[in-house]
Amino acid sequence: LGIHARPAGLLAKAAKAYADTVVTVEKNGNAVKASQLMKLMGLGVKQGDVCSFKTVEVVRRGDKLYKEVAREVKR
Repeated sequence: LGIHARPAGLLAKAAKAYADTVVTVEKNGNAVKASQLMKLMGLGVKQGDVCSFKTVEVVRRGDKLYKEVAREVKR
């Protein structure tokens, strides 16, 4: 089993708070949006596992959308 529902729910809730930013969690080449609770739990992250977190901000300039990689962190 991986991350439990309560901590995964807290992470998903925190990720959803930033409407213009997509947060992804990656483990062993599999990446999921942090705002998707069931996919986050399905990733199987366990204590001691190394994961990377990436944020991508969606920016609107005029009538065009741009994605800007804001930060990538491995923990």
